[in-house]
Amino acid sequence: MPTQDELFAAVDALLNDPGPQLPEPTERARLREAAGVTQARLAQVLKSTVQSVKNWEAGRSEPRPPRLEAYARLLEGWAQQHPAPAPAARTVEEIPAAFAPATTPTNTEPEPTTDNTANPNDDSPRPDRNPPEKPAQQPQPQPQPQPQPQPQPLRPAARPTPHCDAQYPHGPLAVLDDDGTAYAVGGLLLECPATTLAQLVTWALTESGLGTTRLHRNGKDSDPLIVLTAAAALKLGLPPTLDDDPATRRTQRLPDDHKIVKALARSKWQLTRRGFGPWARIYKPVKDGRRQCVQLAVLPWRALDTRAWGAAADLPAPDLARVLGVYAQRVITPRGSSATSGLELMTALRPPTRAVRDEETGGWVSGPNPGALTEVVQAAPPEVPPEHPAAQGWTGGFLDEESYQWIRPVETLSEAEMIEPFAVGIDINTAYLAAAARLNVGLSGPLHVTNPHFDKKTPGSWLVDLSHIPTDPRLPSPFTPTGTPPTGPAWYTTPTVAYAVELGHDVHPIEAYLREHSGAYLDPWHDRLREAYVTTMTEAGIPTDKDTDERAFLAAMTAHRLLKNAGTDLDALRAALAAEGLGHLAAMGDDQLASATWRHHQIAMVLSAVKSTVKFGIGKLRERPQGLTYKPGEPWPALERETWRPDIRAAVIAKARVNMHRKMANVAKANGRYPLGVNNDCVVYASPTTDPLGFLPLTGSGKVLPGTFRLGATPGLAKVEGIQQMLTVVDWLEREQPINPARHIKGYDSSTIEGK
Repeated sequence: MPTQDELFAAVDALLNDPGPQLPEPTERARLREAAGVTQARLAQVLKSTVQSVKNWEAGRSEPRPPRLEAYARLLEGWAQQHPAPAPAARTVEEIPAAFAPATTPTNTEPEPTTDNTANPNDDSPRPDRNPPEKPAQQPQPQPQPQPQPQPQPLRPAARPTPHCDAQYPHGPLAVLDDDGTAYAVGGLLLECPATTLAQLVTWALTESGLGTTRLHRNGKDSDPLIVLTAAAALKLGLPPTLDDDPATRRTQRLPDDHKIVKALARSKWQLTRRGFGPWARIYKPVKDGRRQCVQLAVLPWRALDTRAWGAAADLPAPDLARVLGVYAQRVITPRGSSATSGLELMTALRPPTRAVRDEETGGWVSGPNPGALTEVVQAAPPEVPPEHPAAQGWTGGFLDEESYQWIRPVETLSEAEMIEPFAVGIDINTAYLAAAARLNVGLSGPLHVTNPHFDKKTPGSWLVDLSHIPTDPRLPSPFTPTGTPPTGPAWYTTPTVAYAVELGHDVHPIEAYLREHSGAYLDPWHDRLREAYVTTMTEAGIPTDKDTDERAFLAAMTAHRLLKNAGTDLDALRAALAAEGLGHLAAMGDDQLASATWRHHQIAMVLSAVKSTVKFGIGKLRERPQGLTYKPGEPWPALERETWRPDIRAAVIAKARVNMHRKMANVAKANGRYPLGVNNDCVVYASPTTDPLGFLPLTGSGKVLPGTFRLGATPGLAKVEGIQQMLTVVDWLEREQPINPARHIKGYDSSTIEGK
């Protein structure tokens, strides 16, 4: 540590030699323009980037040595050649608001919580059990960006909402480029002087102002996220890819003896159990009750999975910061894959512990949080995957609660169906999310019961024979994912057995594994993700009101699909828009149309990430072992989480499948139409038109009949998935190995269908 005399000497030296003084940002731009030099030319001379020059001239950042001295010398020379005219007087009221300095309150009092002392060495979202000194306080709610209501389907881009969290004034994350510029949420630019990973982590914790306030008063704040572009990762000494090195290809992380890992260890930084991979958490032990953790996302190592984020990793840094920032503010700051983020969101909204008063000592201790998953429980043998230790030697059968993969037998098609011109696929919006709403799930471990009386309010796994229930061959069985009727006793979750009772059949369970304590654990998770999905759909210009005209909804979805998938050929886009009856969009100018496509492209990335958070988050509840060296029967790390709950996953999927069957049965009952195939949450019907209104049953007012596949933008409602010629679909069904039309309704080519 430096002495006081050394620090005073350094301060005096700085006072005596403050360094080059730059003119005001507007004067910098004026001097460059007066000299007839472009920003690109200036960036080339100073060995910088055009974006950096723009930042200097906008006052968002300042150059650092040695560019600072060179830039100051250049501006001084231009100032002598092009003197500034005498400035006119301006009042404070005349200054544009965009240039007004932002005032951000500061808060030096950290808010205590039961989870601020969580051990970051555990990658699971399990908070630490250390008791707090006093109970946590309710944090202030964060402002959410609200969509701007407009009558047109295409909405103008809203201005970024400043992040006004007193503790984290610069938002949840930043995308770091190689010139030291960190692009944060709301267009904010930060200067990061770090040249090593240890310096980067220190800067993120002490100077960046990044982070997010906890989502629950008993939870913990989200650690700052630093996203490294390929150039930034290379500058910090990271290899360009993990796939080129045989030592890292399998594990997708740097080996423990890598120089980067050793350098972090020398600086007293530690890594979690997953090591230094695409999503690396770097931390030091808790100090003074405060966490010291930073999350890194390494873009060239495929941190952003294309299944969830599309081409987000290829976006320019400012746009990527915007996309990730929207997701972080509406869902959660990413800390891994969308599956990890989905599971983390569950825990953030329902922390396992809370502060409770110790009656003997009067102090505050950590206790279980009602309604949460508070401890690791052992799953029942029929609920676990076959490689689980509890499954070894178990011969009593397993749950098979999965989504539909059903193909209708071609011999059951009527002549009227086969001569329809089109096959139209409709898709349920976030079907798992809709199924999670008000779903009663177990909060405790399983209790084995023989010959139990079925109670639809009791979550659990039931061994029951449903093979006596008759089914229509034109509909899939509601009890199996393949759609084939069961042939004897099998294990089912409560939603499946409850549906059998709803259909009017007696059920007599043979045995069951039931949960004594239960609750709607997923409700807060559902509510937050539903709001994120609906808000983002609204920003895409999709009407989300429950009374929206369904034809207007279909037109808005068509516009969004064309704009998000558009390339650089604007003439082709205009032709496609005009062909769909969207002439008001086709009439836009080139700049406006290009801006619209770029915006919808990014909105689609957020929508995809939200949907993946739902789907893969539910899947993460039953995470299976990974690694080539794993042997069946061995435990794996995921089993140590409170959120390893395969029974909850099975209940959500079962309810989603039952909801799908109920809608299909209601359609058949209303107008005698039957599906051609089902794949997860997509179902295909023969249709006289290219939209679902041609085959769905309608009310007298022309709306889709309630109880069937109502069209709309909210979770649980349906949208168009794809269209094919009916002749093509019939050909798929008539093959020796039939092809599920619901898997290919979007129009994949024959090579994909043939598996080539």
